[in-house]
Amino acid sequence: MPQPTINRPTAPSRTPSALALSAGGGVGGASVAGRGKVGVRERIGCFQWTWFTMTMATGGIANVLHSIPYESRWLTGVGLAFFFLNICLFVMNCVLICLRFYWRPSSLIDSFTDQFESLTGTILITIAQYGIPHTGPWLVNTIEALFWIYISISTVISAGLYLTLWSTQVFPIHTMTPVWVFPAYPLLLAAPLGSNLIGAALRAGRLSDISAIPVALASVTVQGTGFLISFMICAAFLYRLMTQKLPRDHQRPGVFISIGPSGFTCAGIVQLGSQAPAIFPADFLAASGTPTATAVMATAAHTLRLLSYMAGLWLWGLSVWFFLVSVGSLWKYLRPESKGKLRFQMTWFSFVFPNTALVTATEALGTAFGSPGLQIFGCVLAGCIVVVWMLVFAEMLRCLWRKEL
Repeated sequence: MPQPTINRPTAPSRTPSALALSAGGGVGGASVAGRGKVGVRERIGCFQWTWFTMTMATGGIANVLHSIPYESRWLTGVGLAFFFLNICLFVMNCVLICLRFYWRPSSLIDSFTDQFESLTGTILITIAQYGIPHTGPWLVNTIEALFWIYISISTVISAGLYLTLWSTQVFPIHTMTPVWVFPAYPLLLAAPLGSNLIGAALRAGRLSDISAIPVALASVTVQGTGFLISFMICAAFLYRLMTQKLPRDHQRPGVFISIGPSGFTCAGIVQLGSQAPAIFPADFLAASGTPTATAVMATAAHTLRLLSYMAGLWLWGLSVWFFLVSVGSLWKYLRPESKGKLRFQMTWFSFVFPNTALVTATEALGTAFGSPGLQIFGCVLAGCIVVVWMLVFAEMLRCLWRKEL
């Protein structure tokens, strides 16, 4: 007797163009293998904002190499190579993300309800570092104009993105990682950008060509805003660690993002403090016709420099502490008996760009205090960060070749 045929419901098939975007900025290798060949258009459709972490890491390496106090032509050449590579990668990312939005217009709106970052700050910093000392006054004025545009747009977009996330998404505490800081991350580059703009103008003898005092005050204002937002989020992250343990495997690289807020703030504040005697005139904030106030203001800049150094030490210690916690969170993956595995995602560049903040902060403090120990320690960290960048970049290329991204 023939058996009756039972029609079982089957899961709806999905084409490669409907693949869900992974948190790491691509499509997992297993999912691709089960769906046949994936064309270039489908792969570009999986392009995410997380790819811009690559440009932030690359620009951070150029910034780190410039911060090394031991100058040499080959070091400058390597820094320039990373600088130009960063510009090329940034342009490539912009083209690909625009193609994604052109081919899938709905993904533009969807992308703004996910963690998003504006990551052009490192490009402006390295342009100031490598370009201003070797060009005319036009570049100084251009970077100053871009500085004001950058901090204005960053402030508005940061507030808008957080408002969008709070209005459209619900984030349970057990999913919390320092990635929540990303909308505020552009604000954390305000002081490094401002201090490098002023420092480059000083070295080029063109400080009078820019509005140094407004740039310095705006840098401190925006940097303070970004740091306080990040500090509150990091406090929530500590609560999450106390109640939910460490993040899951695929979220573990994001722990390193907690290093950035205090590191970038330390580097920017210390550099601005060291420039205070050149930025602020002796009669700054002094009432007209009051020589006593003018005399007092003559020493105020040096006092401000000392205070910035002390605050920098405080923030540097916090950055080192988060660095130790972040490195310790990876210990389980180094043990032979460990069953955990980190599959490559674009968030692996979090191993690089937050740590560049720690390196630049270390070098800034070493220069401020004239400490060879801190300077050598910063150079060792810089070498390690460059090696990590090379490993992550090579792994990214391997995953691209194997169509896992």
